Amino acid sequence: MADPVAALGEFDFAGDDHVVPFQVEGLDVRGRAVQLGPMLDTILERHHYPAPVARLLAEVIALTVLLGTSLKFEGKFTVQTKGDGAVDLLVADFSTPENVRAYARFDEAELEKAIAAGKTEPEQLLGKGMLAFTIDQGKFSQPYQGIVALDGATLEDIAGTYFRQSEQIPTRVRLAAAELFDRDEAGKPRHRWRAGGLVAQFLPEAPERMRQPDLHGGDGDEGEVRHTEDDAWSEARSLVETIDADELTDPQVGTERLLYRLFHERGVRVYEPRAVFDRCSCSREKIKGVLKGFSAEEIEASEEDGTISVTCEFCSTTYRYEVEEVASAAE
Repeated sequence: MADPVAALGEFDFAGDDHVVPFQVEGLDVRGRAVQLGPMLDTILERHHYPAPVARLLAEVIALTVLLGTSLKFEGKFTVQTKGDGAVDLLVADFSTPENVRAYARFDEAELEKAIAAGKTEPEQLLGKGMLAFTIDQGKFSQPYQGIVALDGATLEDIAGTYFRQSEQIPTRVRLAAAELFDRDEAGKPRHRWRAGGLVAQFLPEAPERMRQPDLHGGDGDEGEVRHTEDDAWSEARSLVETIDADELTDPQVGTERLLYRLFHERGVRVYEPRAVFDRCSCSREKIKGVLKGFSAEEIEASEEDGTISVTCEFCSTTYRYEVEEVASAAE
């Protein structure tokens, strides 16, 4: 029996945890949009992060899947922040074609102080530091890393700065995270996390149209070279900036409906969605390999009652090994 085919003009909505590529031909814009639900909720609830930390990590996860699903090769894409704020580390990585994991580290005492002082905006919790984008295609290639400063701006602004300065592609990024308090099918109170994001890039056929008004001219140029922003990109950027945070996370809006709201006058086309899943890359064998690199002194210090226990920071899975399994290589 043949699979059912949607009638002309009909299509299935992607729903949560699916990245939707899109194109607005009238504005020479391409991009990706996503709403994260159950996958995100599982990652955050596993660690019981305080709300300000969970919200930050949710935005990083949304950014990671938006960019990671654009990879055309087998590999891993990682987004990581390091700062001097109460939340000193955020890391999320995407392993092609669909696996996501993430982790946050924070100083509990400093976080409590920040909350008490009402300083819980992302830029306040992260402090000064750096945001790194890393692409790793495996052991036969050199990883590529791009770095941009954490300078008091939001994550979406910092990501946009990276693309504008490092990739020299006019880019606008929008990110949002939200807590939902509702009731489940049985009427019991329920708490859930959601996040959403959209990245739009100006990619006209004529490269000279991509010139931006705030970039230096390059080697040999004196001072800044001023260019007038292309009208198509000005329009697209202005439309993206009208998005409310609630629209990015509201399950009643949905990704396709949001894209239609933004670009229907210019004609927006959506492509096959890409599902993403909460799947860690750790394994018993991988961690055993790490332990076999320990010295005899390190093995002894890690041993308790004849076993060594290692818990993955990402997925919280605990692996236990008999000392004899890993000690032989360290002797």
